[in-house]
Amino acid sequence: MEERLQKVLAAAGIASRRKCEDLILQGRVKVNHQTITQLGHKVSDSDHIEVDGKPISREKFVYFLFHKPTGVITSLNDPQGRKIVTDFFKEVKQRVYPVGRLDYDTSGLLLLMNDGELANQIAHPRFEIDKVYIATVKGYPSEKTLERLRKGIILEDGPTAPAEAKLLEMDEKKGQAVIELTIHEGRNRQVRRMCQTVGHPVIKLKRVRLGFLTLGELKMGEYRPLTAKEVQQLKSMFASGME
Repeated sequence: MEERLQKVLAAAGIASRRKCEDLILQGRVKVNHQTITQLGHKVSDSDHIEVDGKPISREKFVYFLFHKPTGVITSLNDPQGRKIVTDFFKEVKQRVYPVGRLDYDTSGLLLLMNDGELANQIAHPRFEIDKVYIATVKGYPSEKTLERLRKGIILEDGPTAPAEAKLLEMDEKKGQAVIELTIHEGRNRQVRRMCQTVGHPVIKLKRVRLGFLTLGELKMGEYRPLTAKEVQQLKSMFASGME
């Protein structure tokens, strides 16, 4: 089966589809030792592909849903020697990497895979994929406060998009509450900053859903492979953006 060169490069995690097209146009890609500068060029599994003189990896794609614990870095390495998400995947032969990020002190659902193109699509801000968080916060957010979160909060890097927010429970003894927040963006520490801005700092934060994917029965530190049906459903969600 033949596929367009830029699609194969993106799937190998070289860069986004658009950036891979630029690499081809710049003459930085070779197929079977011949420089390719045409975007319509197609390649098969047997073709040898190089970018800037380095062969690309075309290993079997794998996809995992991981319940990230707190105290773990969403990174492939950490200069401070802290635990990283890939420490939990040492038995996986393929080199997987996280899609998006969860903060060091946030737990919950995180995808890891080696399909670069799909990873780029999921993380791209143009696609409004639901991210659902359960936040334990200080104090008791009023309906007026929840409405502020729903309409969008002004942060230092600009206003947030409208969110879904609902109060789940209140603990009068501890002086805290649990709220569910659904956002569509992926800014750094966004949920924490939103709650801080409305006067209810986050005590504990967990992501429980990403699109149609949920944690299910996974315990902290556990992962499972996505089913073929789930992978296909993910790809279909972004199909229009992959053309």
